[in-house]
Amino acid sequence: MAQQPQVLSKEDLAPADAKWVTLKKIHWSDPNGKERVWESAERTTRGTSGIDAVAVLAILRSETNAFPTSTVIIEQYRPPVNAFVIGLKLRFVGLIDDGETAEQAAVRELEEETGYKAKKVIESSPMIVADPGMTNANMKLVVVDVPFPDQLETYDQKLEAGEFITRRVVELSKLSEEFKEYERKGFTVDAKLAHFAHGYDTARKLQIGGL
Repeated sequence: MAQQPQVLSKEDLAPADAKWVTLKKIHWSDPNGKERVWESAERTTRGTSGIDAVAVLAILRSETNAFPTSTVIIEQYRPPVNAFVIGLKLRFVGLIDDGETAEQAAVRELEEETGYKAKKVIESSPMIVADPGMTNANMKLVVVDVPFPDQLETYDQKLEAGEFITRRVVELSKLSEEFKEYERKGFTVDAKLAHFAHGYDTARKLQIGGL
């Protein structure tokens, strides 16, 4: 029987024992020339591309309008916050196959972990950061087109051992509503997905003059 994941204990991690991250003390000068100190966490898996991770926003649509335009989100337990997190498909680029671009990794990982195959890359963002006050970690957001001839179909996931990922298809227009339901169940929403949903809602309201 599957068990509820949970944090069992925490302990300080010596830099020599860390596999993916390290801590840095940054000495910098402010606009007045005063020297200051900052603490930062950095990834040690950054490759030659200079990109740490790629997030995938899949646009699921019917060529006959048989279902509303949707996206696929994932539910995954994240030990640092000791909670299930709702977010976009995220892949750390330092772990992708040799010779792959961030866009190629996004398409491959989406199919492996959700079963959905992208027809094309719609857009690939510039390099972006999520928490620059805490870390130098960066990423790219890759938007992909996943068309269906008619009705929405579901395909098998190809998860690796140790991967526990639940996928869900949600209408774009109902993402924010879903977040409220997830919150009631004790889930946490990833900021990247939340910001996208709020932006989407705001754009719709502006279009119909609802603001």
